[in-house]
Amino acid sequence: MLMPKKIRYRKVQRGTLKGRSKGAREVTFGEFGLQATEPAWLTAQQIEAVRVTLSRKLKKVGKLFLRIFPDKPISKKPAETRMGKGKGNVEFWVACVKRDRVMFEISGLEEAEAKKVLHMASCKLPMRTRIVRRATPVLEQEME
Repeated sequence: MLMPKKIRYRKVQRGTLKGRSKGAREVTFGEFGLQATEPAWLTAQQIEAVRVTLSRKLKKVGKLFLRIFPDKPISKKPAETRMGKGKGNVEFWVACVKRDRVMFEISGLEEAEAKKVLHMASCKLPMRTRIVRRATPVLEQEME
């Protein structure tokens, strides 16, 4: 599972996911990308499920780029525990994804095949997404 090796604080506040993503709004590494149209927390398990799905479909022809990483710990108190007595232990890690963030990118596939593969990956996510294309085409030399 994805999680940071070392962090400054073990437990953090939940925070909000208001507004649009400040960066990573456009496809920069691959040809096609999966962009969030609404904010959500993506757990490490969900990111891994998408990665496995895309890797199986891309095989050796395509390349996958992950643009998000679960770096926020989410704590939870055990079941049937009374209120108080401090904050619970870290249960899982999430990536905070705001609206318009490009989360996954792929290259090396035709447009129809890429859209089909990205649609399969979007079914694994708890949010609505859209498939976006790179603004400027990639040269053959850049891809190697």
